[in-house]
Amino acid sequence: MKNPLLLAILLFFAAGGALAQAGSAAQAAAEKEIFAAMNAATEQWNKGDLDAYMTLYDPSATMMLSSGRVGLDSIRGMYIRYYFPEGHPKQQLAYDTYQLTLLGKDYALLTGRFILKANDKYPERKGTFSLTMVRRRDGWKILHDHSG
Repeated sequence: MKNPLLLAILLFFAAGGALAQAGSAAQAAAEKEIFAAMNAATEQWNKGDLDAYMTLYDPSATMMLSSGRVGLDSIRGMYIRYYFPEGHPKQQLAYDTYQLTLLGKDYALLTGRFILKANDKYPERKGTFSLTMVRRRDGWKILHDHSG
């Protein structure tokens, strides 16, 4: 090619296309892993295994409550008090409308909706959540939870 400017432009667009493909592949992989982790945690909740559900949280996880930001022990205590008062869940849990935004190689923002299903004692309750996720050796974990 005799025109160096044209060659530079073609290389620029080729590199941009490769980066976009790499970005969409990373997005797709993160979505698959994170959505699977969320769905597996939901199954554990619905089986009544709060300890297994809590493995979705990173050990350094925090949650925003009306009283302020709290750590993992307080998160677990809140779940026991409000959702597992008799050692099993008051309602079955589901998540939907996931939307994931990568915030770098090992961080992501996940938003969506939780649904606590109606039963003979409790009406259905829905709310939204935003989770800051971090990739650890054992998979994606919740680093910060803001549910409402």
